[in-house]
Amino acid sequence: MGGIKKFLYCSVLVFSTGLILITLLSLIYDLRLWYFKILDFPRPQYLLLGILFLFLLILLIKKWKFPSLFLLLGLIAVIIINGIVIYPYLLGEKSVPDFRTGIIKPDDTFSVLLANVLIDNRQSEAFLKIIKQQDPDILLAMEVNDWWAKELLVLKQNYPYQLEYPLDNAYGMSLYSKLPMKNKEIKFLKHDDVPSFHVIMTLPSGNFFNFHGIHPVAPVPSKKYPDNVKEEEVALLKIGKLVANNPLPSIVAGDFNDVSWSHTSRMFGQQGNLKNVRIGRGLYNTFDATSFILRWPLDHYFVTEEFKLVELERLSKFGSDHFPLYVKLVLEPSHH
Repeated sequence: MGGIKKFLYCSVLVFSTGLILITLLSLIYDLRLWYFKILDFPRPQYLLLGILFLFLLILLIKKWKFPSLFLLLGLIAVIIINGIVIYPYLLGEKSVPDFRTGIIKPDDTFSVLLANVLIDNRQSEAFLKIIKQQDPDILLAMEVNDWWAKELLVLKQNYPYQLEYPLDNAYGMSLYSKLPMKNKEIKFLKHDDVPSFHVIMTLPSGNFFNFHGIHPVAPVPSKKYPDNVKEEEVALLKIGKLVANNPLPSIVAGDFNDVSWSHTSRMFGQQGNLKNVRIGRGLYNTFDATSFILRWPLDHYFVTEEFKLVELERLSKFGSDHFPLYVKLVLEPSHH
């Protein structure tokens, strides 16, 4: 038993030291070093490992000396640093309030479904089944190429308003809506081959809101697809400015390829005075659907203060590496 205990003790020492170093490195914000940005992603995992290693350390150490005390303090720092980031999602006040009046106003209520379909995924029937079950008023599909665009043609029966830009570079998008769309715009905010959608949606009540559908590029290097290595994700920050300069209520939705606690996401939210629907409700990890452990919230809904939330749900997987994310909102314009 002594041998097993010694092995466990040594393992805890090594992995705890590694965890402390990674957590400290994750605090560095340097655009030239893209891998530091990736270290910002697994904060829920850092937090859980910190708690586990702290528990094991207390269990295994009988005589506390300076090195073990130093390790103890390091693990407490890991828990505090990552706990501060995760706390608002799990236990914080909801930044987008629940719709509480008891009477849903159908003419100002609508639902949105967000899904990165994965360009190589061929399980379109499973995806169409999810759409049929949820029956959203607005659907934003990302990583749409010509194959996916053809598979989704059937949606045009129920969604008379569309905006489509299929691409073979994993950044094509399709937007389908039951709500009338006007001022339809496709912008290229950062890369010439990475579109973003900007439309004004009209609710049955006659109220309007801006809908921004975005899929900024990933921070990791890629030989196959566009990337943002050594560069700020200015697309998000440009959207924040667009929202700030427009008096209409606004929604920004999409696969951000970034966690919402990142420097860029927080800057974007502050610029546009946008609220994250997740805060106070949970993490709702949407990526990676193929892993049980390495999961983070990469697909997001950010809204201005005129919206209240009725429902938020992560839906079942359909062959993509992202889970679809569904939201139901009520628009309460300030003049009401």
